[in-house]
Amino acid sequence: MFNKMLHHPFARVLAGVFGAFMMATGINLFVIPQGLYSGGMLGLSQVLRTLLQDYLHLNTPFDLSGALYLALNVPLFALAWHSLGRAFLIRTVVCTVANSLFLSVIPVPSAPIVEDMLTSCLIGGILVGAACGLILTCGCSTGGLDILGLYLSKKGARFTVGRFSLGFNAVLYLACLVLFNATTAIYSAIYNVFSSLFLDRLHQQNIVVQVLIFTKDKHQELSEFITRKLNRGVTYWDGHGGYTGDNVRVLCVCLSKYEIEALQRAVHETDPHAFFIVQEGVHIGGNFIRDLS
Repeated sequence: MFNKMLHHPFARVLAGVFGAFMMATGINLFVIPQGLYSGGMLGLSQVLRTLLQDYLHLNTPFDLSGALYLALNVPLFALAWHSLGRAFLIRTVVCTVANSLFLSVIPVPSAPIVEDMLTSCLIGGILVGAACGLILTCGCSTGGLDILGLYLSKKGARFTVGRFSLGFNAVLYLACLVLFNATTAIYSAIYNVFSSLFLDRLHQQNIVVQVLIFTKDKHQELSEFITRKLNRGVTYWDGHGGYTGDNVRVLCVCLSKYEIEALQRAVHETDPHAFFIVQEGVHIGGNFIRDLS
């Protein structure tokens, strides 16, 4: 049901906006009241907000980090146009603007809802990580390091989005250590780890599966669907049923969990009597594309 909804463009955007709301809620209710900082471009925006408030005494009736985050993303949208395509850019702009708006309008409690800082890190990490996973699964993004990291990774073969994000956050939390204190830096890093863990668990494009399809249909419809529609490679060979002795064709393909339902529909339409085996969590090396669209 959820995957079917995500194949409708308008539903994907709505789900992405809901993810942006959930993300802003987790940050404003559990992260900011503890004086902690997110990772990535949003974390940089929060640090800039604190510096503007402390040194320039710039106080606003709303949290300034949302507006700063949107401003920092504006020049990155040009990179998204060339790196991610027009459709992804439109969804990214919508979700980024929505996220910035929610960060500005959702009130930040004057005192932490949960006094224990580690518990706040865990709850905030769960909410933000789940929200980011939903946003990316919808083919959307809230901008920031997703855009910049992808652009830089295309410039150099050894440069990856993960490495860039890790390096950026290391510098950011080192700045928190220098500007603020060790407690703020350490617990901010802990929150970021929780958030990243839940993001990886819920982001379906990160879950790689291997599918074996057993069919008596010898036509190329399934192979063409996999290569043209899913943009995946497929290997097939001829086999024999051990019980029936019938000739069968076995197709093997590796893809993300997000693409499973589309493949299942194609298999059912092509050969209603076919069956398949799905194995999650396989390790993939080499030329395997993680499709974010």
